Amino acid sequence: MGMGILGRKLGMTQIFDEKGLSVPVTVVEAGPCSVVAVKSRESDGYTAVSLAFGDIKPSKLNRPERGVFEKKGLDPKKWIREFRIDDTDGFEVGGVVTVELFENGETVDVVGKSKGKGFAGVIKRHHFGGGPASHGASKFHREPGSAGASSSPSHIFKGKTMPGRMGGDRVTVKNLSIAGIDTENNLLLIKGAIPGPRNGLVMIRKQVEAPR
Repeated sequence: MGMGILGRKLGMTQIFDEKGLSVPVTVVEAGPCSVVAVKSRESDGYTAVSLAFGDIKPSKLNRPERGVFEKKGLDPKKWIREFRIDDTDGFEVGGVVTVELFENGETVDVVGKSKGKGFAGVIKRHHFGGGPASHGASKFHREPGSAGASSSPSHIFKGKTMPGRMGGDRVTVKNLSIAGIDTENNLLLIKGAIPGPRNGLVMIRKQVEAPR
């Protein structure tokens, strides 16, 4: 896993490339993020860097959460996330990670929490075709139909496509490119759509080349 930054999704817009073509982009307020922990293989069993992002009043955090920042003399933040990396050299508690970590045109992976849809039926959740609309069909237009179980095995197998809670899951979108960087306002322009609602937390992660 590569190093990255935490950000807040602001919304989508469009920019124009050198050929005058429209490019859809998602605007992310990325950082600055405080380094709250640097983990090593000797003390923790793995190497990682924990980043904190999002200003918040201390009164909105509970005592254990406030203690994380007070112990290290840092301003309280809303979110803390961890990035597992192979080499933690150059990172220290109290340091700051900004959008300067990335380059224009770089390929990244974006992790976010998808929008929650609540309880949904099979047509919305699994794109079922639905029942017939006429020819004697009564109150069957959006029902799932037979589940297929009989006296053997007498139960529904786990994972069966049925109605249930939709959305609100951790989603990773890979191979997105950075279309623009605004270091003055801590903004990243990422080509295409990323998961989550407006003002939702996202993790923007560098891609690590696989060893050849």
